[in-house]
Amino acid sequence: MNVLITGGTGLIGKKLVQKLRERNHNARVLTRKKTDNPNEFYWNTEENFIDPKAFEHLDSIIHLAGANISQKWTTDYKRELFSSRIDTANLLKDYCLRQIVRLKSFISASGINYYGTFTSNQILKEEDGISQHDFLAKLCDQWENAADNFSDVADNIVCLRTAMVLAKDGGAFPMLKKTVDLNIGSAVGSGKQWMNWIHEDDLVNMYIFALENPEINGKFNAVADKVPTNYQFMKLLAAISNKFFLPVNVPAFVMKMTFGEMSSIILEGTRASNEKIKSLGFDFKFSTPETAFKDLIK
Repeated sequence: MNVLITGGTGLIGKKLVQKLRERNHNARVLTRKKTDNPNEFYWNTEENFIDPKAFEHLDSIIHLAGANISQKWTTDYKRELFSSRIDTANLLKDYCLRQIVRLKSFISASGINYYGTFTSNQILKEEDGISQHDFLAKLCDQWENAADNFSDVADNIVCLRTAMVLAKDGGAFPMLKKTVDLNIGSAVGSGKQWMNWIHEDDLVNMYIFALENPEINGKFNAVADKVPTNYQFMKLLAAISNKFFLPVNVPAFVMKMTFGEMSSIILEGTRASNEKIKSLGFDFKFSTPETAFKDLIK
């Protein structure tokens, strides 16, 4: 299959491109730098330009582009969080119409904070809808609306509502591991907030699964089976690392002073169910934090 990928040089994108090529797909990557690589195509979102050759005989688009959510949310950065996801999707759609492209699938990243950022004992399912209309819920809702806008040019539209990705070389895990290695690992805030997570390999495999199975259509929670509280997560990471776990939680006000509004994604969390994607045959390689930790720190 000819697959066009945005965000193909990012944490998940690089691994996904590699695995697509291993499975004999023609993975095309949009890049902001002009290159002679025949599998890389220039785009400039500020000028609303994409190399039209990227759309020749195209079967699917996987839209991973988006500014990092884990930075302080200034007013300008909030605009960037929206633009890097939604404006880019709209640009892709415009080019599909211009180039008269009919896609088998448009597959987009989304966030597990689609439902809102709050703590409860509820287990969120895809059909539950938004429970708390905060900044991230609004962002994810518009992100998914931009994907749904491909309904007239794509047979299937898939959105993966992605939890915190545990990866060896990027994302939150190296920072969390560093605090544990310094023997200052501890819970944050109440420690009772749930920490939805997914191993990078499972997320890559989920994109492949969505691409290669035409019955996959709609919204799916990309989250592992066993979701711990923040306290359980950090205590287990310290134990597996053979490090000391501080019994005193980092106060919520410290996180709020340091990170501002963005601290909500650290201080709050409600479990999400992965039964929908599993019911269609997807198997997780890493179902528990323990198996993921052991893989990432070996």
